[in-house]
Amino acid sequence: MKRLSILGSTGSIGAQALDVAARHKDRFSIVALTAYSSAEKLFAQVRAFRPKFAGLVVPPKELPDDVKFCQWSFGPDCLRQAATLAEADDVLVSVVGFAGLPAVLDALGAGKRVLLANKEALVAGGALVTQAAHAAGRPLVPVDSEHSAIFQCLRARDTNAPARLILTASGGPLRTLSAAEIENASVETVLRHPNWHMGRKITVDSASMINKALEIIEARWLFNMRPEAVDVLVHPQSVVHSLVEFDDGCLLAQLGVADMRLPILYAMAYPDRLTTGAPRLDLSRCGPLSFEAPDKERFPGLFLAYDALRAGGACCAVLNAANEVAVDAFLAGRLPFGAIYRTVRDTLEKLGAPDASSLQAVTAADALARRTAREILPRYE
Repeated sequence: MKRLSILGSTGSIGAQALDVAARHKDRFSIVALTAYSSAEKLFAQVRAFRPKFAGLVVPPKELPDDVKFCQWSFGPDCLRQAATLAEADDVLVSVVGFAGLPAVLDALGAGKRVLLANKEALVAGGALVTQAAHAAGRPLVPVDSEHSAIFQCLRARDTNAPARLILTASGGPLRTLSAAEIENASVETVLRHPNWHMGRKITVDSASMINKALEIIEARWLFNMRPEAVDVLVHPQSVVHSLVEFDDGCLLAQLGVADMRLPILYAMAYPDRLTTGAPRLDLSRCGPLSFEAPDKERFPGLFLAYDALRAGGACCAVLNAANEVAVDAFLAGRLPFGAIYRTVRDTLEKLGAPDASSLQAVTAADALARRTAREILPRYE
């Protein structure tokens, strides 16, 4: 029986984690649940799973009597409390944004195994997180489908060292559009992902392919690879979730249906494998599989990852923070879609590589990048 804290339980990843946990009640016990502001959804989850602890970052108007059986906490500190709860063995970090970084560090510092579904923790604080995981002697188990695929393929490495990691990308909802059409794509068009049902922010990142920039940075830290040894291929069918090329030239790929319950449950049960109830992949019916190199002219945001990694310091934190500001402005109707990339690029050029030697330093760089990006926005609004 694994005892699990879920940070961000009302989001897509958290809700699906609870779905697979409910299928395996003999293997998982939910001891903590937190959400940002979705109080009614969290109340329903608390009723269903009866955790010891629950928290909301934004306090509710009132707390129903039938959920008062567990310990409640309100405000940002509830994440830290859930991440370090003594009763938890594993902590699934599926909160969105920079808040994931201190939560991951808290969990590792408390000796927990972290199931990582928060890109920003490794993007903003890759060195800090990997050092904390090493000190804790606990593996970081990725939940993103691409990094889970690589994690699984690497289990077959034996003495054959990995030479290259290949992240696959669906290409998102704008894959077939021209540069001019991408520049002025509407919010409705951008949020219409062809393969995955995700939150608004990550769907925008998929459309700009900045999500792959973040995943390149994640992979560099998760698997201790040189940035130039992490590549991306556009694979519209989302059947091959990523590949590893080994020193002898062999390529191993992980395939499956486009269902996030597969990598979520793999991380939760690791090193065991359990069934999810998801459909099985039928290769005879899925049609041709295609691969193409990403287009630098139409999706320049992808390639910011290599610039940020080369620059070092907190440059990746700057990239992430500026992107969050720009995406928020786009979703609010204030910024053309194409200006997301330009806002991030300009912020990186202005700030360079701030100090990243501590959580305080990275937090300061994040705040500075957000202020700078907001100052840049009026250029493109």
